Amino acid sequence: MPVVITSVGEDAHRVDALLDLGRAERLAEGAAELKPARPDSVMWACTSGSFVFGREGANIQAAGVAQALGVPASSTSIAFVDACRALGVQRVAVAASYPEDVAQHFVRFLTAGGVDVVSMGSNGIITAAEVGTLAPEQVVAMVKAADHPDAEAVLVPDTAMHTLGIVDELESAVGKPVLTANQVTVWKGLELAGVVPSLPDLGTLFATRGNSE
Repeated sequence: MPVVITSVGEDAHRVDALLDLGRAERLAEGAAELKPARPDSVMWACTSGSFVFGREGANIQAAGVAQALGVPASSTSIAFVDACRALGVQRVAVAASYPEDVAQHFVRFLTAGGVDVVSMGSNGIITAAEVGTLAPEQVVAMVKAADHPDAEAVLVPDTAMHTLGIVDELESAVGKPVLTANQVTVWKGLELAGVVPSLPDLGTLFATRGNSE
């Protein structure tokens, strides 16, 4: 799975910085760098750098990458909505690393996609670099604090957060599906490529086969 790290202006969970992070020129540069790898599908693996553009803007981002590479493309934010639909989940809690104002953009994005947010916890972390230092027990505590009895799943945005190795632990902590940024990104990329294997260690989303047959 080839990975290209797109250019970053300022590492900050602020709307202005995130709009700069996800602008078309940066994505076009990343797509050009990825083209020699000839991928079957492509994901813009950034939650906040896509949801700050709203649903329409995120679709435009994905369409631009798809056009540049000639293969299906999507983004982490879109993948969250699609993963909820795949699991039949309507009501969710959100455990966000971001400051409140940024986290509310994610809530609005989900709402526009038909997902109801019944509870949202924002943790005020300003940089992706700091998010990347969170220990597993801190992530578990964040998810438990954000959960709500009416939520059918807990969503954990931010691809900088190390969650792939603890998805089962997170689900055990709250007793329901947990969808994390890197998890849904991988799932959506595989779905676009036409093959979603059964990978139980990656939580409920991967526990049953998607398009693998």
